[in-house]
Amino acid sequence: MSRQFTEKTLVIASHNQGKVREIGELLTPFGIEVVSAGALGLPEPEETGATFEANAELKARAAAAAAQLPALADDSGVVVPALGGDPGIYSARWAGPTKDFTIAMRRVEDALSANGARGTDDRHASFVAVLALAWPDDHIEMFRGEAHGTLVWPPRGNKGFGYDPMFVPDGYTITFGEMDPAAKHAISHRARAFAKLVDACFKPQR
Repeated sequence: MSRQFTEKTLVIASHNQGKVREIGELLTPFGIEVVSAGALGLPEPEETGATFEANAELKARAAAAAAQLPALADDSGVVVPALGGDPGIYSARWAGPTKDFTIAMRRVEDALSANGARGTDDRHASFVAVLALAWPDDHIEMFRGEAHGTLVWPPRGNKGFGYDPMFVPDGYTITFGEMDPAAKHAISHRARAFAKLVDACFKPQR
């Protein structure tokens, strides 16, 4: 049985402000005080894992140990079958040292073009998110969510972050970057992982 989260404060183990904001919005109904690892001055651990799960776990454990508070980490990325699964766990690294996702999206598009991608099937992609909730006593819970869709070019919209402006989820004609946050939260990979986390570990405020 999963451990229930009963504490008042949760560290979001990320320095990515878009990710911190999105997770904070998802946590709003639970009356939890959210603080980011960046705001606490915690260092970013080196992501040495070979999977989303491994990287989410090491980030959550590092933040929980450093802050002596429960910590929630997300490891996420876009997986493109036509690129052999790239950029995958290296999605943030494709944005370079300045974390410029305009560069990252261009790299993905250039790689697809180099591989001769033309039709929708060649441009299929999945967003993957793994959430890891760790406590200072080393207990951890992990949950995975996926969203499937198609990559478009040029990118469209400025409401999301990361690769959102080039990702059209299945069943839609607009990108994550064009969606209102509430609409994205209903169907995104992170929202699907978060729904599993909530079912297992959280109870809404009464």
